[in-house]
Amino acid sequence: MKKSSRLYVIGAGFAGRSLVGQIREKAVLGEVVAFLDDDPAKIGQNLDGIPVLGPIREVACLLRTKSGDEAIIAIPSAGLEYLRGLYRILKKAGFEKIRILPGIPQIIEGDARLVQTRSISVQDLLGRIPVDIALKQSLAYLRGRRVLVTGAGGSVGGELCRQLLSAGVHRLYLFGHGENSIYEIDRELRLLQEGGVGERTDLVPVIGEIKDGDYLKHVVGRLRAEVIFHAAAYKHVPIMEENAVAAIENNVLGTRNLLLAAGLHGTERLVHVSTDKAVDPVSVYGASKLICERLVLEAGFMAVRFGNVLGSRGSVVPLFQRQIEGGGPVTVTDPGMRRWFMTIPEACSLVLKSGGSGENGNLYLLDMGEPVPIRELAEKMIRFYGFEPERDIRIEYSGMRPGERLDERLWSRDEIPRKTEHPRILRLERKEASRIDLEALLARLEPVCRYDRQNPESFRNEALLRSILRDAIPELDLDAGRVPSKGEEVP
Repeated sequence: MKKSSRLYVIGAGFAGRSLVGQIREKAVLGEVVAFLDDDPAKIGQNLDGIPVLGPIREVACLLRTKSGDEAIIAIPSAGLEYLRGLYRILKKAGFEKIRILPGIPQIIEGDARLVQTRSISVQDLLGRIPVDIALKQSLAYLRGRRVLVTGAGGSVGGELCRQLLSAGVHRLYLFGHGENSIYEIDRELRLLQEGGVGERTDLVPVIGEIKDGDYLKHVVGRLRAEVIFHAAAYKHVPIMEENAVAAIENNVLGTRNLLLAAGLHGTERLVHVSTDKAVDPVSVYGASKLICERLVLEAGFMAVRFGNVLGSRGSVVPLFQRQIEGGGPVTVTDPGMRRWFMTIPEACSLVLKSGGSGENGNLYLLDMGEPVPIRELAEKMIRFYGFEPERDIRIEYSGMRPGERLDERLWSRDEIPRKTEHPRILRLERKEASRIDLEALLARLEPVCRYDRQNPESFRNEALLRSILRDAIPELDLDAGRVPSKGEEVP
């Protein structure tokens, strides 16, 4: 943004006025020429020398926007339909640059910061109405604690870390195996802190593998982590079908390593991030997450299950975005495919809330609302970029991939959802104890994932792995979502 840029702040409330003060303080970002607002009580006022114009729909079309002019939406509590309409109004008015403050889950008690603004994206218009869950109060259980986030460089892990900046934790450990991703989240969090976001927190990047049990025991003990949020996992379903042993080695044995380390060193709380694909799984990835849930609960910690998150590296949104930017076509696997979606900030705020209000030994489920047809999602994204589906950008059906099914489920026949104190967090109660013999299962999986001189024929044997999983989980149907290639025998 150049100094000559003219800035229009949408929303003359506390957040908007706070941003104006910070823009003036920086002095090099541009000049705020007006507030735009729909509140009759504000329209016509002059706030700190800046006029408040409105209603937005009526005045936006009268603005003589120039190249470089920018609109900044500063209404964290804006409803989804209102935000969609606002976006259309601003685009029609000629604004090429539209920035937005994050929603309520990322704005702690109205503390809006300029460094948090970012270009509006399709994810902002595809979610649902945000719910204020008093995050600062919800995070009180973490104040002064040492908190470790595994998979901190990923979509969910990174957002957990952003929100944890406001928790008043003594030290935040950013654990991951990707040097670049940990570097990026560490750098981003430090910039947010410099911009006044959150409270003073010591940030400590930690590079390591959850597959390395000895290292985990060492590092968890040395860091003395009191609370752990476990978001590290291999997540891409079709890729994991092609690399089934790696999925079990990382997700299952890695989680077991973390649980052993946490138990050995007296970790008070461990919150495991799970997925709806763990319900009656039809993929190796889903089976791995089901086993992880059982391991976590048996170890006396808690798990939080939810569906897809918009914009994560494993979601369909980035793929559709690249296809649209490339002129199409947009590929949808099947016209009947549906998924549950929520935004990453909402999912993470509810995970953090669950970690405080929930109890060890329980499995929680986030209320995902209604499932969304993937074709409908594709159409909305195409329109967000200014095109018309089928006329400008074609939608093609590519067929279901290995490990996929048309509909995901949020709980199994053996689980009963119970209400909790929060309307979007449910507790899942099992009708009967798990029939999976975890100790025996891990003993059989170990030589498949790790070389054993006494049993070399088992090492990396995918057919054996699938057989072991079927034996341990009788209801498991790995062939239901698997699409074999011509002439292939599915083990």
